[in-house]
Amino acid sequence: LRNPLVYRPQLRTQAWRYLSYIFMHVGVEQLGFSVTLQLLVGVPLEMVHGALRISFIYLTGALAGSLAASVADMTAPAVGPSGGVYALISAHLANVVMNWSGMRCQFKLFRMGVALICMSLEFGRAVWLRFRPPAHPSCAHPSFACHLGGVMVGITLGVVILRNYEQKLHEQSLWWIFVIVYLIFVSFAVLWNIFAYSLLDSRLLPPA
Repeated sequence: LRNPLVYRPQLRTQAWRYLSYIFMHVGVEQLGFSVTLQLLVGVPLEMVHGALRISFIYLTGALAGSLAASVADMTAPAVGPSGGVYALISAHLANVVMNWSGMRCQFKLFRMGVALICMSLEFGRAVWLRFRPPAHPSCAHPSFACHLGGVMVGITLGVVILRNYEQKLHEQSLWWIFVIVYLIFVSFAVLWNIFAYSLLDSRLLPPA
């Protein structure tokens, strides 16, 4: 967790950490789950919707993940690509629901089931790891709030960005609602990181 890419609340002024944390992993288990989910969900989505759209969802999910951790779990670091991965999975599930009748993939139910099982296992592992007693008081285990931030992006921006073959989302009020919700969340999280620690008189232990 001493790596300069990892997000740590004590070093939250180093802005690159809000995205660079996705390049690090906590153990082989997290790496394995992340690779499996990205191959299972990310590749099919990229083939249908293009690399630009999928990359945007992935990066905005990663950003939302670290911001969610900084708001909901103020003392914990953020490690791993869970925010981006969960954004892709949530966007995929939203995509399947929106385009169910138009999708010709005969394995869509199986793919959804495997993705949900992997999501549940990885989230459960992250929750257990977070509340396990740390080896050092100033070195808390990584937050699982990144997963929830990614899910939020997937079911909002994922719906907006991915093409919907059944209807035009940009003609509906839902399109604007999802965009506004995401922008409000990002703005709130940025202001929280600037002012909340001093207002709440939160004292973080120096990095180990």
